[in-house]
Amino acid sequence: MRSTFMGLETNKRGLYAQQTGLYTTGNNISNANSLGYTRQRVNMQATQGLTASPGLIGTGVEASSIQRIRDTFVDNQFRQESNKLGYWESRSNAISQIEDIVGEPSEYGLQKSLSEFWSSLQTLATSPSSSGAKAIVIQRGQDVAESFNHLHSSLTEAQANVGKEISFSTDKINSLLKDVARLNGQISGMESAGYLPNELYDQRDLLLDELSTYLPIETKYEKTGGRTSAIAEGTVTVSLKMNDGTKIELVKGKESGELGINPTDLHASEGNQLIQGINVKAVGETEFANTDLAKFSDSGKLKSLINSYGYGTGDGNGLYPDMIADLNKMAAAFANEMNIVHSTGFDSNGNYREINFFDAKVPGQAFTAGNIVVNEDLVRDPNLLAVSKSADEKADAENAKALLAIQKNGLPGLDGATLQDFFSGIIGKLGVNGQQAQRMAFNTASLQGAAANRRDSISAVSLDEEMTDMIRFQQAYNASARMITVIDETLDKIINGMGIAGR
Repeated sequence: MRSTFMGLETNKRGLYAQQTGLYTTGNNISNANSLGYTRQRVNMQATQGLTASPGLIGTGVEASSIQRIRDTFVDNQFRQESNKLGYWESRSNAISQIEDIVGEPSEYGLQKSLSEFWSSLQTLATSPSSSGAKAIVIQRGQDVAESFNHLHSSLTEAQANVGKEISFSTDKINSLLKDVARLNGQISGMESAGYLPNELYDQRDLLLDELSTYLPIETKYEKTGGRTSAIAEGTVTVSLKMNDGTKIELVKGKESGELGINPTDLHASEGNQLIQGINVKAVGETEFANTDLAKFSDSGKLKSLINSYGYGTGDGNGLYPDMIADLNKMAAAFANEMNIVHSTGFDSNGNYREINFFDAKVPGQAFTAGNIVVNEDLVRDPNLLAVSKSADEKADAENAKALLAIQKNGLPGLDGATLQDFFSGIIGKLGVNGQQAQRMAFNTASLQGAAANRRDSISAVSLDEEMTDMIRFQQAYNASARMITVIDETLDKIINGMGIAGR
């Protein structure tokens, strides 16, 4: 037999369910501009009906759960594109910084200094006895040396700054891993009690989004035990994806791994086949394991920073080492050739001057862009400059012409290329790499933006949609309230109006 007050209970449930919908809609609207917030939806279901002679009679509705609207597949797409974008944005920034330091073409760069140096030698070749012309050659030579020095010190300092950024990024990654593991623990505790911690899910997804910009990661979700809801997301396992297909677990449950990278320890060994200095402590491990950098995918901000900082000296060891090595090669070839020619000449008075034009700042060291200077003897006395080729022909300027010819001669230290061609090659390669990085950064930003738009279309709060839901829940709430009024009037008639007929 059905209850007399069954209709009141049925519509009371309707009031509560629609009220929950209104509260959830209000929460969505309030968080429309909250970073990382995922819109929530009330899942309503009919309560179990009562058996009666016509069949089952419904007993109303209940709000079974409040669920986030999220698509894991789209999340993975977004993080993959964020990972690529992190790599190319970092690489583009590094190349832009190198371009700013080199500053070519420029009125104040190395190329300008060399041009003025050759011009001063041209003047000397026409006026070999002029003390002023000799002094200008020495001054222009100092300008060239200082340009090399400045480029070397600026590039070295910028490289050191990238090293600091690697250390900062490593600390940031480790902090993110610990935070994800901590949230896993909190989520596990709440899920096992039957709750859906949507706000904690949002916080964890935000951390995973940020982590994906640094490293190529793979996520896998594992259900929590206890009274867990069927739609609970569970704890996330985060793995570092390697080039050879292997994976290193960095977060599993409440435990997290760790990266240990010291930029100064990065180095190549075994004929540049093994690049060491990357240390990873996986979940459950007690010690760091050395991992070859070559196994790290060319994606993510961390790998890009390492590729920029480099892991040794010479060509192919990173953006900054490559640029510094090319400048060192150019400076050494230029200084050595100048010294060979100058040390065999005579000054304009016919005296043999077996002295170098350039010296190293630290005696005994090979020439590099960082330690090339003009010989102090020449700076003190420009008349020591070897202008002639023979003592019998004073002030013949033949040696000055030989020094000037270095400008157009192919140099052994540059594989037969001239200084101009070699430097143009450096600038050209830098420009091509910069264009590639900018193009890839633009393309990956577009793809990430498209993935972000797809995700927002699913998970972001639409105020128009929420206003529609608000009206829908409001009308349903009003209808349930009206039904309670109708049933109340019916019961009033039965209770207070029956049994008084004829009075």
